[in-house]
Amino acid sequence: MKKVLVAGSAVVDVVIHVDHLPKRGEDINVYGQDMSLGGCAYNVSDCLRHFGVPFIPFYPVGTGVYGDFVRARLKERGIVSEAPSPAEENGCCYCLVEPDGERTFICYHGAEYRFQPGWFDQLDASQIDTVYLCGLEVEEPTGINMIEYLERHPEYTIFFAPSARICSIPKEKMNRLLALRPILHLNLDEASRFTGADTLHEAGSRLTDQTGNLAIITLGSKGCYLSYPDGNYELIPAVPLPDEHGGDAIGAGDSHIGSIIALRKLGFSFEKAVRLANRVSAEVVCTDGALLSDEQFERLHLIQTEGGVTSAG
Repeated sequence: MKKVLVAGSAVVDVVIHVDHLPKRGEDINVYGQDMSLGGCAYNVSDCLRHFGVPFIPFYPVGTGVYGDFVRARLKERGIVSEAPSPAEENGCCYCLVEPDGERTFICYHGAEYRFQPGWFDQLDASQIDTVYLCGLEVEEPTGINMIEYLERHPEYTIFFAPSARICSIPKEKMNRLLALRPILHLNLDEASRFTGADTLHEAGSRLTDQTGNLAIITLGSKGCYLSYPDGNYELIPAVPLPDEHGGDAIGAGDSHIGSIIALRKLGFSFEKAVRLANRVSAEVVCTDGALLSDEQFERLHLIQTEGGVTSAG
């Protein structure tokens, strides 16, 4: 099996629990805080690891206290990033979590989001057939280096998660990226803002018209909408959550797209992959932080091997 190139950030998540988001000029107290290893690319690669799908971790790790934190945590997990280590400080992500689990991100971008010219040249393209890409890195001025690399490799299958910053990505970059026919993964708010569509169906249609490929639109508790380029679509229901499920929404989207990529690599249809990915992201929502432990993942019994054939569990 060829590998998934996971190009993006491994970053320190500073998780801050608050009763509510502060208003301008308001003083509030937090009732808990923690630091953990996160970042969209790292979260996606951890899902691939759970499924046993080979990947190339390509996240820059810079200097400073946050760079040291990321480097130490990656070492603990036996992960060696194939991206160079820039002489620039890492930033971090402040995750404000409200009592209902909703999260708001305040990001300080550093070395982890900036991919320099020539970095991708060291990769062996013959080992890669799939790429994960996040809009946070594309938005940076250095994001053009990522796009130019992908333009040199039209054979890759690209999964692109534009993120909530979708409308901040320069139009010229976005047009070049969409021309590469990526599979899009985004939520309804992002899809609506980007397309200007008033309905879910219209948003999906406009996205597939631009890419000529599948668009996956997540709907939270209402499930996930798949818009196909031939005009067909389907709604995959969400996994119901317990009334008092605890946890937070950090990493739910990353775990969802990471699971879809893994399951597609394992031969599952998009419909089945999304159904199983819904189960993974539901478990993440019931968990504090972005990652599932090995024990949590195994308890989901997502897939089983019978006679050497991988099938749904």
